Amino acid sequence: MNTLCLPAKQLFGYALTGKFKAPSADWKHQSFPLTNYELIVMTEGILYLDYNHEHFVVKNGEYLLLPPSPAWRQGFKPAYCAFYWLHFTTQQGSLPLTFTPDTVLPPPDSYFTLPQTGIIPKPEKVVILMKQLQDIVKNKYPSMALDAMSTSILTELYGQLTVVHPVENYSENQKQIYFDIMDYIKTNISRNIKISEIAATFGYNEKYISHRFAQICGIPLKQYILKTKMDTASFMLIDTNRPITEIAKEVGFGDSHNFSRTYKKLTGLSPSEYRNTFSKRLLFHV
Repeated sequence: MNTLCLPAKQLFGYALTGKFKAPSADWKHQSFPLTNYELIVMTEGILYLDYNHEHFVVKNGEYLLLPPSPAWRQGFKPAYCAFYWLHFTTQQGSLPLTFTPDTVLPPPDSYFTLPQTGIIPKPEKVVILMKQLQDIVKNKYPSMALDAMSTSILTELYGQLTVVHPVENYSENQKQIYFDIMDYIKTNISRNIKISEIAATFGYNEKYISHRFAQICGIPLKQYILKTKMDTASFMLIDTNRPITEIAKEVGFGDSHNFSRTYKKLTGLSPSEYRNTFSKRLLFHV
């Protein structure tokens, strides 16, 4: 897998953006040239894409970053998928587009690097920024704003991939407990998850598991559960047109009024206000 080299200390140039949703499971990416960079952020399904003689299989929650080249990108296998995409340009100068261990690089403060593809630790945050970019495009903001927003998306991805997670300071057993709890919460997000239930599931004392999780994560387990529910709700509010009552149920709230009160208390906006803030989308069916 290639690593891409991008210039630091500059705004990236916005070119195009949108959200794509395949019409069926028989869809396959058409053959298109690529004269600038493209960032793809997957939200559903699997994308099978061939570019520069390499097959990429990109799944929900992952990203793909393609550099410009004379090659054309095209699908090599049909599948249903949905993703946000951003085309952008750079003032590359003498920097290489990609590099290997043998590449001679300039001073480190003049560039930053991103793996060409990988898992996004917090994909909801990147998607929210992509949605904000679409909204300001539709509202005809000036080019400087579009460039700044495009740069924010790339630096958010870079930040997520390079930040040192506090879990690295703990034993393998403690790490495993932490990640198992996170997976359990995501899997059961539509239920009213109790700490006693998590403790019983993993065979630990309730007080111990709450203390251990808070020690690693920095916030109490109960607060983390609620934050995860609200982050998931925020993603659905901007990425879908599903009714708020339905979204409330999807994150474990039987009462939509209670959900709305909780959401506003934690975010400062009601679900409707949050959705309407970035209401304009660019949806493409190819």
